[in-house]
Amino acid sequence: MDNQPLSSISPEMVRAGTVIQAWWRGTLVRRTLQHAALRAWIIQNWWRRTLARRQEKKYQANLEYWQQQLWAIVKLQSWVRMWLVRQRYCRLRNAVLVIQNYWRCQASETHNILQGSYELTASRLKFQLDIYLRSQIYRITDCIPFPIKN
Repeated sequence: MDNQPLSSISPEMVRAGTVIQAWWRGTLVRRTLQHAALRAWIIQNWWRRTLARRQEKKYQANLEYWQQQLWAIVKLQSWVRMWLVRQRYCRLRNAVLVIQNYWRCQASETHNILQGSYELTASRLKFQLDIYLRSQIYRITDCIPFPIKN
């Protein structure tokens, strides 16, 4: 277009210019909105990933905590079982010592005052004792199971 004075511009040209300006402004607005939507989508994705990482860390921390708790429970149970088995062993050992001491003392006075047999397996102790005192015989028979974890 030449440099025409403003008064000589026709109304169709003004309308055409207005349409072109509206189209251009609409394009700029759509582009701006598209960029804003893209930026919002990027921020939303970043935030979702951040939340997912936080949740995963929290889940791992909880899992580790429960694993430590379970380990402590198992350890405590094993200590209690060990203590119970040791207690039973000590009682049996003391009983054997009493019987042995009695037998040693009596064996020097009279022979064959105490006779016995035993069978020891992985899960129990089975024994039979015959004690001869004067004219009577005392028989002790027992089977003691060991508390072994299966």
